[in-house]
Amino acid sequence: MTPPVLRFAPSPTGLLHVGNARTALYNALFARRGGGTFILRYDDTDTARSTPAFAEAIAGDVAWLGIAPDRVEYQSRRLARYDAAVERLKALGRLYPAYESEQELEAMRQSRRRRGLPPVYDRAALKLTDAARAALESDGRRPHWRFKLEGRQVVWDDMVRGRQGVDTATLSDPVLVREDGSYLYTLTSVVDDIEMDVTHVVRGEDHVTNTGVQIEIIAALGGTVPTFGHHNLLTLPSGEGLSKRLGHLSLRALREEGEEALAVAALAVLTGTSLAVEPVAGLDELAAKIDFAKISRAPARFDPAELSALTAATLHHLPFEAVAGRLAALGIGGGEAFWRAVRGNLARLADVADWWRVVEGPVDPVVEPADAAFLAQAAALLPEGPWDNEVYPRWIAAVKPASGRAGRTLFHPLRLALTGRESGPEMKALLPLISREKAAARLRGERA
Repeated sequence: MTPPVLRFAPSPTGLLHVGNARTALYNALFARRGGGTFILRYDDTDTARSTPAFAEAIAGDVAWLGIAPDRVEYQSRRLARYDAAVERLKALGRLYPAYESEQELEAMRQSRRRRGLPPVYDRAALKLTDAARAALESDGRRPHWRFKLEGRQVVWDDMVRGRQGVDTATLSDPVLVREDGSYLYTLTSVVDDIEMDVTHVVRGEDHVTNTGVQIEIIAALGGTVPTFGHHNLLTLPSGEGLSKRLGHLSLRALREEGEEALAVAALAVLTGTSLAVEPVAGLDELAAKIDFAKISRAPARFDPAELSALTAATLHHLPFEAVAGRLAALGIGGGEAFWRAVRGNLARLADVADWWRVVEGPVDPVVEPADAAFLAQAAALLPEGPWDNEVYPRWIAAVKPASGRAGRTLFHPLRLALTGRESGPEMKALLPLISREKAAARLRGERA
């Protein structure tokens, strides 16, 4: 099987949201699983709205998700390729100039609606004579260029939706070139997919109609039609769609709020499928779960509250190797033993700093007057060594009979003194990380 080539083609006109991440992940992980190529391709031909800052933000978001592209392309650097495609389509008689203003087009649509006709472009521009076109241009009109559809049933086997068809006779001939000479995505996407040998196009279901049009353009340019898959779209719990313009669930915001990238990826990929939404240990595991046939046709509700819970659950399962670098960047020591001790008590990775302070100190011990004598007795019974994973059971085995205490009256005062906290990690795992000297001082009520 030929290794697949897939692409994610965002417009750098705003911050990526979790719905964009869904598309990016489906493409990147499908390519990864098949040993193929993942292309990050910036749809930046709209120079009025595209900015380098947003392109840089997109690169940062993709890196945060862990789906580093194998290749990066900018459509703004490929204009000569689009120029050549336009000239070819003109020579084939498939691209024609039209001069109507937006106001004239809207009036035309309204007129067709009143007559019970679909509000599609009526190809009036094809009836213009050379003299009429020259007159319009002498009056300052500049044409936009439309692709002449064949008006046929375009069908394909969709990886998500099964057999699909679009009757292009019901559509307006799409504009491929604006009046100012800039290109629309409908053209640039096709040219790039052909020249970059894209084998699979995975995108939102809002592009289904576009696919019918683009298959005709691909055929006109002599390209090979890729395999298409149109996944359902994420919505908020209210049913509202996500929007870059409204800043809904931007990846930057989720990152700043401390959500785990793996949790975002798992929820973005698995929501709206027949698969269970659950923590994953890595992207390879998530890639193995992808089955386009299991994606629902209904909208997928993305709940931020569910993301927070999944972030915590993800942290609880992450091995030390997955976080070692991040812990070092936070100045956290303790190695794997510390991570295993505290990870089950984290809601966000940043919480780990609180538990590191418990280990390193200083801690203000909580010592109730009624427990002072008991804690002093417990301090005297602290084992000399070895200070290993069994130190806590050995200590408790000595303290329990000596004090006559059991249950909460035994364990709770020890926890309060040693950590200053009502609850937390198992003391069996935590005590070996606290030095004997610090433990003894805290049991005596000293800040250490």
